[in-house]
Amino acid sequence: MILGVDVGGTFTDAVLLTGDGVVTGKAPSTPADQSEGVMAAVDQALDAAGAGAGDVERLVHGMTVGTNALLEGTTARTALVATEGFTDLEELGRQARPELYRLCAGRPAPVVERDLRVAAPERCGPEGVITALDEDALRERLAALEGQDVEAVAVCLLWGFRHPEHERRVAELASEMLPDAHVSTSHGTAAVFREYERLATTTVDAAVSPLLRRYLRRLTERTGEAGLPDPEIMLSSGGVADASTAAAHGSWTVLSGPAGGAVAAARSAAAAGAPGAVGLDMGGTSCDVSLVLDGRVAVTGGREVGGRSLALPMIDVHTVGAGGGSIAWRDRGGALRVGPRSAGADPGPACYGRGGTEPTVTDANLVLGYLDADAPLAGGVRLDRDASERALGSLAAELDLSVPELAAGIARVAATEMAQAARVVTVERGVDPRDLALVSFGGAGGLHAAGIAAELGMSTVIAPVVGGVLSALGLAVSERRRDLVESVLLSGDELTAEAVAEVVGRLADRGRD
Repeated sequence: MILGVDVGGTFTDAVLLTGDGVVTGKAPSTPADQSEGVMAAVDQALDAAGAGAGDVERLVHGMTVGTNALLEGTTARTALVATEGFTDLEELGRQARPELYRLCAGRPAPVVERDLRVAAPERCGPEGVITALDEDALRERLAALEGQDVEAVAVCLLWGFRHPEHERRVAELASEMLPDAHVSTSHGTAAVFREYERLATTTVDAAVSPLLRRYLRRLTERTGEAGLPDPEIMLSSGGVADASTAAAHGSWTVLSGPAGGAVAAARSAAAAGAPGAVGLDMGGTSCDVSLVLDGRVAVTGGREVGGRSLALPMIDVHTVGAGGGSIAWRDRGGALRVGPRSAGADPGPACYGRGGTEPTVTDANLVLGYLDADAPLAGGVRLDRDASERALGSLAAELDLSVPELAAGIARVAATEMAQAARVVTVERGVDPRDLALVSFGGAGGLHAAGIAAELGMSTVIAPVVGGVLSALGLAVSERRRDLVESVLLSGDELTAEAVAEVVGRLADRGRD
């Protein structure tokens, strides 16, 4: 048997592939320690299948530890070692503004505080070493980090992707001076050109890896005690790797959860005979939209997550804050809005009966009759229609609407938000969504599929049988795979098929290792 477990913002899903088919489990997520929700969902799936932990051959896991850390700013305390004169590169960033006319739009604060930036006395150029590394001077500067509770060190030197010798030595010295700190190097994380993107990726890798390592250590202990195999981890590129590899490079897992859903959407589209599809994963907290063309999920060479650049191979997923737990509200202009704030797993929507009082998309769906109060949700959650009506009542009075009118408005606004997200990965990339099928999944996806398809002019909707836990199924059927990237500078007579083949061979050897 193969077990896939996906941690979402509201629920944790488990899918067990057996010789007879698919068995599922679902439990509320536990943000304080995600491994608790993981084991609860696993126990449900094993009990439903009448199976034991010893029957499981592989356990594949997708989680949101790295994503949450970036979005919430709860990363590890991180230092940076960069070439002298370039220590402020993360703060300087690019000069491009995402919103041309919003001069006051803020950017995320740098991962590395100013007093934790260390200048490495060295310099390399495209052809090699210009100024040798002064190890004694670097030791003195690294000594200033002692006693500052540094949990991680990022090492990113000029031309380090092409000439990594200095980075390797700096990493050795940092490990000697700060033996308890995690060390990430740019050539080991993202060996690509463009200095800012490489440095930003390396600092994220360093800042996220200690958190991921602690989480995976707890999870591995729990699975070992339960008699389950060590977990394999879904990477942002759509393949899986062992837990030690994922823990060493936390940046490779920041889209771990959405990647599983995208892989499953591609499988579902292929099984239904659709050549292309838009995968729409609507969970409790957010909605992830991906594109499938010719049976394969679209992969990008880099993107931003939480406002931070990552120069890594990643599933091309666009996320909006529109999920079942998204909270409806009135903006200053008097318009009805939905999300991005979410009721999450605790307390959750008002109808869950866990203390939530604000109106959510799930509450609207219950009032409209799209959900049945007499049928508990997966995980044994029973719905309280009266609580939903009370939660919607105060907002309805503000907007001068009846409760059913407000519920219909919430459903329509949420569907419009998700349709716009689908346009980002289709229309804005030159792809006509009318030629594609909509694969709608996640706990709330099926409730809004028809409305979203109508908004986009799509005529085919694919609703997988295990749509509520499809991301976990994607984990179970995903490939063991590594994606490696390297920038190669060749021109003129140097640019030959043999030279390219040599690079590909070197990357393939690294991947196999």
